[in-house]
Amino acid sequence: MAIFGLWVINKAGGLVYQRNFADGLTQMTSNEYLVLAGTLHGIHAITSRLSPTGTSSGAHVIEAETFKMNISLTATGTKFVLLTSLAEPSANTVLQKVYEAYADAVMKNPFHNPEMPIRSEGFDIRITALIGTGHT
Repeated sequence: MAIFGLWVINKAGGLVYQRNFADGLTQMTSNEYLVLAGTLHGIHAITSRLSPTGTSSGAHVIEAETFKMNISLTATGTKFVLLTSLAEPSANTVLQKVYEAYADAVMKNPFHNPEMPIRSEGFDIRITALIGTGHT
């Protein structure tokens, strides 16, 4: 069981935070991460419109052969994406704690603009304490 990475995507689909925690993910350039975040933002928007039984908040889990993407959408449209192993049981709990760290360390900073990259040492420290190396 492992947590491989964390992405924070703003309401416009821009990647504002990306961090890898464990071996297993292919290393990509900043531009490749930006393209993937924008693509995921589009997929999330499409899945929110596809519900046959009314409204939907979009995809919460996208599962591949070797990993899962766990997605949490906030009321402001910010998406938190946790890349995990298939058997990771704590993804939703970790996402909730990441959101709490974001609210405390990032959003309470009066100089932070939600559309800009997250540059907060306090947030990084809390994420490291929460996720560490990615192995749970």
